[in-house]
Amino acid sequence: MVDPLLSVRDLKVHFSVGRGLLNPGQLVKAVDGVSFDIAPGEVVGLVGESGSGKTTLGRSVLRLIEPTSGSIKFNGTELVGLEAQRMKALRSDMQIIFQDPFASLNPRMSVREIIGEALFLHGIGSSADREDRITALLDRVGLPATAAPRFPHEFSGGQRQRIGIARALAVNPKFIVADEPVSALDVSIQAQIINLLQDLRREMGLSLLFIGHDLSVIEYLCDRVVVLYLGKVMETAKAADLYASPRHPYTRALLDAAPVTHPDARRERVALKGDPPSPINPPSGCVFRTRCPFAVEACAQTQPPLTAFGDDQHVACIRANELNLAEYNVQSAATG
Repeated sequence: MVDPLLSVRDLKVHFSVGRGLLNPGQLVKAVDGVSFDIAPGEVVGLVGESGSGKTTLGRSVLRLIEPTSGSIKFNGTELVGLEAQRMKALRSDMQIIFQDPFASLNPRMSVREIIGEALFLHGIGSSADREDRITALLDRVGLPATAAPRFPHEFSGGQRQRIGIARALAVNPKFIVADEPVSALDVSIQAQIINLLQDLRREMGLSLLFIGHDLSVIEYLCDRVVVLYLGKVMETAKAADLYASPRHPYTRALLDAAPVTHPDARRERVALKGDPPSPINPPSGCVFRTRCPFAVEACAQTQPPLTAFGDDQHVACIRANELNLAEYNVQSAATG
């Protein structure tokens, strides 16, 4: 069995809001006991509604946000508590692609400077070597060498995201957090960027944590999926298993929210009630119970652990054994 490149165990990110001189503030459990692995060359999707803790989790894995507790091991090295100098040395192996291609690039830096900055900071190559590397990266992400002296405002959103991808690739990382990298782009441009990431993953053997809310994108790109709700993992599974046979009502509801593309398709839906509760005052027991159409009294008393179903599917639901969510799958009305 291959050792994971990234191993996260019981990760928590808690912080206070409204803190003042005489006010201790209120505790927000943005990430609350999350565990998962990513193997070399694997793409893991992280899905959930806005406010579920996806971005906080992605950034804490890179220690751009400091975890409150837990363990993050990258290639066998524990990152939590790692001193700054050793963490800096690992930065070349761990990179991020940000959600907003308009805000994530310094408008006062040329494309050459944006991509070459990491090469300079990590002392990679001579000036001539770095120039060759920048030209090669631009070509790899589908931009001409003439883009190098230009500035971000001269490019479209899709082109800016390609620049951001080139920047992430500059130091030849092993692992990338892609934080909703296509959500700010037009649909046609989204497809181009997703295909680019798929090609890069195959050619370079990259591992990705792909954060998103578009389940069709997740299904296309990812090997496994982690479903997050209010800072907690509801379900993890291979992508094919998750889409074919979701076991958590929240997963089923997320799938139901995606459009049905077949004109003759119909399905029963698992409907969500209301909005997600505040992470300042989460529900007792299962945090999803206040919106779950299948909740029973016991759900308020017990915080369900992740329980294994099959080889690689884990579900945090005390009713997972008795619920048959497969009956809510899309069914075609066409005959023959």
